[in-house]
Amino acid sequence: MTKDQVAASLKEIGTILELNGENPFKCRAYLNAARTLETSPTDLAELVRTNRLGELPGIGDALREKITTLVTTGKLPYLDELRTSIPSGLLPLLDLPGLGPKKLRALREKLKIESLEALTQACQDGRLASLDGFGEKTATNLLDSIQRRATYRKLHRLGTALPAAQSLLTHLRACPAVHQAEIAGSLRRGKEIVKDLDLIASSNQPKEVMKVFVSAPNVEKVVAHGETKSSVILTGGIPCDLRVVPPEAWPTALAHFTGSKEHNIALRQRAIDQGLHLSEWGLLKGKSKTPLKLKDEKDLHQALGLSFIPPELREDSGEVAAAEKNELPDLLTRDQIRGCLHNHTLASDGQDTLATMAQAAAELGLDWLGIADHSKSSFQANGLDAKRLEKQIEEIGVLNSKKPKCTLLSGTECDILKGGKLDFPDSLLQELDYVVASVHSGFTSDEKETTDRIIRAIENEHVTCLGHPTGRLLLEREAYPLNIPKILEAAAANGTWIELNANPWRLDLDWRWWHKARDLGVLCCINPDAHKTSHLRFLDFGVTLARKGWLRPHDVINTRTLAQLRKLL
Repeated sequence: MTKDQVAASLKEIGTILELNGENPFKCRAYLNAARTLETSPTDLAELVRTNRLGELPGIGDALREKITTLVTTGKLPYLDELRTSIPSGLLPLLDLPGLGPKKLRALREKLKIESLEALTQACQDGRLASLDGFGEKTATNLLDSIQRRATYRKLHRLGTALPAAQSLLTHLRACPAVHQAEIAGSLRRGKEIVKDLDLIASSNQPKEVMKVFVSAPNVEKVVAHGETKSSVILTGGIPCDLRVVPPEAWPTALAHFTGSKEHNIALRQRAIDQGLHLSEWGLLKGKSKTPLKLKDEKDLHQALGLSFIPPELREDSGEVAAAEKNELPDLLTRDQIRGCLHNHTLASDGQDTLATMAQAAAELGLDWLGIADHSKSSFQANGLDAKRLEKQIEEIGVLNSKKPKCTLLSGTECDILKGGKLDFPDSLLQELDYVVASVHSGFTSDEKETTDRIIRAIENEHVTCLGHPTGRLLLEREAYPLNIPKILEAAAANGTWIELNANPWRLDLDWRWWHKARDLGVLCCINPDAHKTSHLRFLDFGVTLARKGWLRPHDVINTRTLAQLRKLL
């Protein structure tokens, strides 16, 4: 088991114990141990191997034994036994916002609630609202959360869907019968949320390809097994379809199954206007029944009098007209990214040290890396006060004096408080290289109040970038009410950058606004919002969404050299 998996198991133990009404100190011991593991820079497997778990604070004999068992065997009988002590429908309820172990235990004891169905009924019939500590507002909010869960149940985030599809694609490409294979559908277009996965392959032996597909390691259930189309459910519950087409139909089939539907309609109409017929099986001229020979999608677009349209742009949002005039943008690519600004360390709620983050960034080819730990009002994230922030500035200076491959920049993710006031005074902010200003509270304010609040922060001369502008958490929390055009106009007027938060739970600002932001001259700052070294790879998602928003290299601050960046800070 990895360190994160062990930490998750300890959290689950602590949570179940709390639900069962165990001693609070015992519950907290497991939760604290999980936090210790998450924030420890030391390799857990090495600590276990060398019998040095006792070096970690708060890890007593009992915890050492359980952690060792988890690391060495991947299982823990004690946890398995605990799971049987509560109904299977109880733990999932904790995923609902505002429902922690303490409240859930009260609902279980007083209303016998042990499932989502029972909770829904109690919210609807007024029993929950009548309980002390709950009320009508809590009941309404819980019902809203339950409804969102039902709506989102069959949807999947880009960050979950893409790795699953890539794994299956690798498996398919290893099959000798496969000529070509690609991801298609909304996932290929870089949509942040997808319903299912679409794969397409070309082959003269479709039966052989289908055998390989339905027997892939991450296939959990075979729904349909045909000669040219099969459907499966992958581990994690993601539906996936595979279509196999003849090699000669590859260019048009790939284009068709990539979509979008509206984009395909526009291409087919263009074909008709030119005396052609376009379908997934080929491009025909006049009354000919023999498709034109095409090597790839570029050939297809060229035959239609268009420059190549990248998949991310195929949303019928002006891309066909731009391709006709050869006016499509030269889109950003991942290799053009030199650094990012919004990242956390174990000083707040991250899991790695300054040095470790810098090393990981260098290994990814980054030249500079900004450190923006939370400010003091984000107490739930162990936000830094002025003294701790000043100490971190000094630590960054010391590390940079050693001339690392990746230079660290000192920053903060500074809370935008009610009314637009910032969490740190200007005198401290001016000591930093940059400031990311973000909203972390007051999500229920109305549109005008929230918009005015953010604009006031944007107007502060020390604010460099607006972090996760709408506060959305995909498939979990809707964006707070916000006048985005006004925000973009304020950013343009003040030279403030807007973040494209690349965390797959956020992907905020939404790609649909970036074309307007670009036209206003607002610079985009792609940030992984990394809380550990592996999160730095979220930059890939950010680049995908930036491309989908029609952004070019010079529209994105991350493409600057360190010297160029410093001139703008």
